[in-house]
Amino acid sequence: MNNSYKGLRKTALVAAVTALGLLITGCGIGSSKNSDPLVIGISLPLTGDFAQPGGAAKKGYEVWASLVNEDGGVLGQQVELNILDDASSAEQVVTDYNRLINQDKVPLILGTFSSLLNFPASTVAENNEMVLVAPAGGSPKIFEPMPKYYFFAQQATAPRQAEPFVNYILSLPESERPKTAAYATMDDPFAGPVIANMQALFEAAGIKTVYSKVYPPETTNFQPFASAIAKAKPEIIAQGAVFEDGVNLAKGLIQIGYSPKAMFQTSAPSNGAQYSDAIGLANTEGIFYAVSWSEKAPTPMNAEFVARYQKLFGAGLVPEEDAADAFAAAQVLQAAVEGTGGTDNPALADWLRANEVQTILGPLSWDEIGRPQGDFLLAQWQSGEVNIVAPDVAKTSNNLIFPKPAWTK
Repeated sequence: MNNSYKGLRKTALVAAVTALGLLITGCGIGSSKNSDPLVIGISLPLTGDFAQPGGAAKKGYEVWASLVNEDGGVLGQQVELNILDDASSAEQVVTDYNRLINQDKVPLILGTFSSLLNFPASTVAENNEMVLVAPAGGSPKIFEPMPKYYFFAQQATAPRQAEPFVNYILSLPESERPKTAAYATMDDPFAGPVIANMQALFEAAGIKTVYSKVYPPETTNFQPFASAIAKAKPEIIAQGAVFEDGVNLAKGLIQIGYSPKAMFQTSAPSNGAQYSDAIGLANTEGIFYAVSWSEKAPTPMNAEFVARYQKLFGAGLVPEEDAADAFAAAQVLQAAVEGTGGTDNPALADWLRANEVQTILGPLSWDEIGRPQGDFLLAQWQSGEVNIVAPDVAKTSNNLIFPKPAWTK
């Protein structure tokens, strides 16, 4: 076992006597090695609208399983992932998790991608008293029923994602600060609150809204939006995007030739080469996004995650943020299983509410209804790569590009 992994497993407030009692009474996994695999059920959007981030999340889970199995498994059991395709359908998510829990009888589950899909998944988890650690799914709606078994494995919930960008813009001298902004967002329970909160904060600070549009997830033609935004001449463009919608709006703006002083998108710019290949590497320059993870972060296990990802999926590839988030979600579940000594799900939920877990995203902790209690990072594309530009403690670059350079066709 390598030293970094040993350090990861030393989590706070673990009661050894309680864990031993669970083992003795037969609750969960036994203390001796078990030849049966520890099966974890997962539903992911491997096809449909969310196939790109869903596929990245699958890679993240697979990297985690590869590393943990090489290290001896979880409590002596090798991990086996039972992954179903929910086809980006909320109805299929419900079917998948009901099947995994009630037909396949998996002892553990991990979350799907997006708030849109994790909301129904969390309902199934609550009804079956199963912990659901989700790599993506920070919409406030998920927490309105005050869940007991849902835990979002990023640093903060959706409304707070854009706060680092807002803080940067408002920190600019009055003479440099943008005066107008345009907003476009997918009708999505995660992306929507990010942009809504940004808009409210900017309006309160005196930045005028000159365009605001919510579009359905199936939207593919963004040329009308690009034209309308260009006509409004905003100095800031902010988009609540997943992936293809972010690419398509950027392409529309590039075609028209309208470039704002600052551009912020959710999720889409975090997809590394897939994003830069889609809009052109030069056109990524200066684009902002909030991020949960950086491949350069010195967090425990991060270097091992990146190296194993590249071994499995291609030398030199930078993992997607969604892959890192899935890896972190699995780390959280692993910490709870090892912290309690078994797979008793009510005990896992209690443990997570009481403990902080070290992950490749940094330390994560939760309140009573599974909301994380940290802050996102502000990332910016610079010279063909991504750097963290805020907060100061996480910076990978002291440079910050503003205003954004003009597009190149």
